[in-house]
Amino acid sequence: MTDPAVLDQGEKRSDRALVVNEIFGPTVQGEGPSAGRRCGFLRLGGCNLSCHWCDTPYTWDWRGVSDAGAAFDPHKELTARSIEDVLAELLAMRVPLVVVSGGEPMAQQDRLIPLLRELSVRGIAVEIETNGTVIPSDAVLGLGVRFNVSPKLNHSGDPEHRRIKPVALRKLGETPGVAFKFVCQSLADLAEVAALRDDIGLENIWIMPEGKTQQQIGDNMRTIADETVRRGWNLTTRLHILAWGDKRGV
Repeated sequence: MTDPAVLDQGEKRSDRALVVNEIFGPTVQGEGPSAGRRCGFLRLGGCNLSCHWCDTPYTWDWRGVSDAGAAFDPHKELTARSIEDVLAELLAMRVPLVVVSGGEPMAQQDRLIPLLRELSVRGIAVEIETNGTVIPSDAVLGLGVRFNVSPKLNHSGDPEHRRIKPVALRKLGETPGVAFKFVCQSLADLAEVAALRDDIGLENIWIMPEGKTQQQIGDNMRTIADETVRRGWNLTTRLHILAWGDKRGV
């Protein structure tokens, strides 16, 4: 889990600052309903979970608990950036869509509001990738953001009480265009998704194979594809991995 003191770095500089890991693009959204759309990425630092297979451990793993096998240095990975600087870098990409990811970006939702507002008035769509553990504020909900919610399953390694927050998931499920995207490795994972759907009332479900290589994605896709379709759910791959491998900043 991220040390709260790390996330406070931005507040020490400015209450309008964001704790940023990286900004990159133009690229394409690699996952979910918008896969293939040209976009820019804003990746924020810090996470309240610690998935062992996380594909962005450099945003939160300062202790070496993930499968990356190494501890990352927050002083190298995170930077406090003003809203003005972040906005200028994103606008320079001339993209119709900005994806805000992490880490867990909703940990900084109040700081995000000025940026989301500026993007909205310029007609730029925004998607927020979230693990679904943070209840969105009314201020964020009023800005027309679309949420791609990825609740973590048992294979993430975190206990259920940390990774599944029904109140937050139900609130996010009421937002326009929301998609629930689950990282899956096996048929047992799909059964776990079905149980969550029934317990919480989730709709617009997308299943994505876990993997950081083309082979892993292909193997897991073949395992889950038929059953995903049989259950009436959507299937997505990870375009960025297929195109660029596990390279950062693309």
